[in-house]
Amino acid sequence: MGPMVKRQLSADQILATGLRNQWYAICPSDMVPQGGVHRVRRLGIDWVLFRESDGTLRMLEDRCPHRGAPLSQGQHLGSKIACAYHGVQVDGTGKVVSVPGLPGCNLEGKTLVPSPPLQELGGAILAYIGDEQHPDPAPVALPDPLVDEEISSFLCYAEWDTPWRYAMENLLDPMHGAFLHRESHSMFGGDTEARFRIRETDRGFFFEKTDQRGVNFDWVEFCRTGIDWVDLSIPYPPTAGPGGSFGIVGMGTPIDAGTTAVFFWRYRKVSGWERDVWRFLYRTRLEARHWHVLEQDRVMLEAMAEDADQAENLYQHDLGVVRLRRLYRKLAEEQAAALGPSPSPEPVPAGRA
Repeated sequence: MGPMVKRQLSADQILATGLRNQWYAICPSDMVPQGGVHRVRRLGIDWVLFRESDGTLRMLEDRCPHRGAPLSQGQHLGSKIACAYHGVQVDGTGKVVSVPGLPGCNLEGKTLVPSPPLQELGGAILAYIGDEQHPDPAPVALPDPLVDEEISSFLCYAEWDTPWRYAMENLLDPMHGAFLHRESHSMFGGDTEARFRIRETDRGFFFEKTDQRGVNFDWVEFCRTGIDWVDLSIPYPPTAGPGGSFGIVGMGTPIDAGTTAVFFWRYRKVSGWERDVWRFLYRTRLEARHWHVLEQDRVMLEAMAEDADQAENLYQHDLGVVRLRRLYRKLAEEQAAALGPSPSPEPVPAGRA
C-alpha cells in the first residue's frame, strides 16, 4: 500500500470536503478510456485516472513527487505517466520508476504518490480515500441492488454546485418529493401531510412515513457499509412498463467544499423480455423525465444560501437530516482529533465552506 494524501484537517474542513477512511464513487467508468487520462477533483484533492495497457485502472494524486506539477498534463506510457515538466515517470502504484534527467537519482524506486485502491461497480469507479493512519481499505459491502444479477440499472451522473452535506441531506428528506416534484410522472400522488419515524437497521437506518407507503417518495434507507449510500423506492405508473416500482441507489461525493458529484442508479428487478422492455422504455421515454426531476433538485440546492443551515427552523420531517448531521459531525470530530491539531490559520477549501 502506497502513501496516503497527507493533510491536517479540522472537523469543519472534513465536514466540508468529506469524511475519510471510506469508499466513494469517483466518476463513471467511461470517463477513463483506454489510453487516456482523466483528471478529477474529489474531497478537495486533485487526482488523475488512467488505464494501463492491460486495462487495469489506476488513480494517482495529480502531483508529481518532484516539483508538484500535475501528472494529468503528462504523457501516458502504458503502465506509467511521464510528467510533462521534467519527464519523471510514475507507475500506477505511485512508484517513481525513472528520473530521465538524473538516472540513479534517489527518487527512483520510491513509492511517493498516493494511489488509492479502486474497484468498478455499476458503471462507476469507486475509490477508498484513507488518511495517514488508515491507508488500508476499509471493508465494504456494496449496495445490494447493484450486485444483484436480477436487477437492471442505469447510472445517472451529474456535478452540482452545492456543498456535499446539502446533497446528502436532500436524500434524507423524502417529504420534498410531494412538493418539489409533485408534477413529475412518479411523485404526483399521495398525501402532502405525513408523520415520520426512524427505524434502525444493521447497516444504518430507515427514515419513513408512518401513514403512507408505496404511493410517493415515502421512505429512504441510509446505509453506511464502508461506503455511504441510500436506497429508496418510488412507484411507477402503468405506462412505465413491467417491473413495478423503481428503486434508486444514491451517492454523493464531495468535489470540494462547494461542489458535489452525484450518482443515481435507477433500477428495477426485471428479467427476460421484461428486462428488455424496461431498458427500452427507460432510454426512449423515462430517462428524460428522470433528468427533469434531478434538475429540480439541482436548481433548488444550488439556489440555497451558503449559510442556509445556519438559519433554520426544523420540524418533525427533518429527523432524518438531523440524524445524518449528528453522525457526520461526530465522525468528522473523531477523524480530526486522530489527525492531530490542524495548522493555523486554516486554509479554506475552494467553493463554499
